[in-house]
Formats: sequence, C-alpha cells, structure tokens
Amino acid sequence: MISSPTGRLFPTGDGGDLVVSRTFRAPIEDVWASVTESDRTARWFGAWTGDAAPGNTIKVQMAFEEGAPWFDYRIDACEPPRRLALSMTDQSTNRQIELLLSHSEGRTELRLVHRLDTVAETGDMGPGWEYYLDLLVAARDGLPTPSFDDYYPAMKPYYEGLLTPTDPA
Repeated sequence: MISSPTGRLFPTGDGGDLVVSRTFRAPIEDVWASVTESDRTARWFGAWTGDAAPGNTIKVQMAFEEGAPWFDYRIDACEPPRRLALSMTDQSTNRQIELLLSHSEGRTELRLVHRLDTVAETGDMGPGWEYYLDLLVAARDGLPTPSFDDYYPAMKPYYEGLLTPTDPA
C-alpha cells in the first residue's frame, strides 16, 4: 500500500513548509474525527490525553516510534473540521504542525504542513510523514500496517531532491 511520495517543499524566510497530503472518499467530519479523537488517533499515530482546547497542552503518545514515547503538544488553533495547529518544543526539537482539511465532490483532502526550522530536515521528515499518513489510510480502510523500513531511507532521495542548490543547510 506504499504510496508514491506526495510531499512538496515551500521555502519560507526562516526555513520551509513541508506539505504532505492524502485524499479520502469520506465526509470531512469523519476525517476530522480520525485526526482529533484519541481512540482514532491511537490507530495511526498515538493516543492523547488532556483538555484539548486552543492554548492548552495535551500529552501525545508516539505509538509507532521506538519505545512509544509521550510528548507534550500545545494546541495553537482548532477550527473544526478544517484546521488543527499543534506545536511541540523540548530540548532538541521545535516542531510546528498544521492539519488542513478541505472537502469537494465527496472527497476530503488532508494536507499536513510541517514548518521546518531548516530545509535540511526535509530528507528525514518527509518519509516519516508519508509513513504516518499511510498509517492513517490503513487504519481508516482496515488495511495492514505499513512498515517504516519501506519509507526510510527509500523516500529520502525524493525529499532531498526538493531542495534547491541555494537552500541553506
């Protein structure tokens, strides 16, 4: 079920926006539930606990990472069923992620936007988001769980190819 890479890189003044997308034959509210309800996120990303409201911090378990670690994510914006913005900061990471949903003619598009501090991260982050979004597809469609080994390092050259020679490392 491994899809071809869908990612695109949009340079910004201080890094870049990595955008990875998937389209579902489903109502927007159903896809929204898949990315916001803890019992459903547990199937493809990880469960979360806490008071999920803008400005609040929730604990998110990265269920498909080694050791299934928990991280604190701040909810920067929540505009059901179209936009969810999260940020996670710890000693080594500053991660900003936005999920944007749109619906047309019976299809819902999910665009995941990862704001990169440096575009040098593109080759590592892109394959990971492809993997997670395919986990979402598998969870929604009752398909077998994909293996991360099929995404990384196989998709790394595609994502590194998105960089231009003038991009700062």
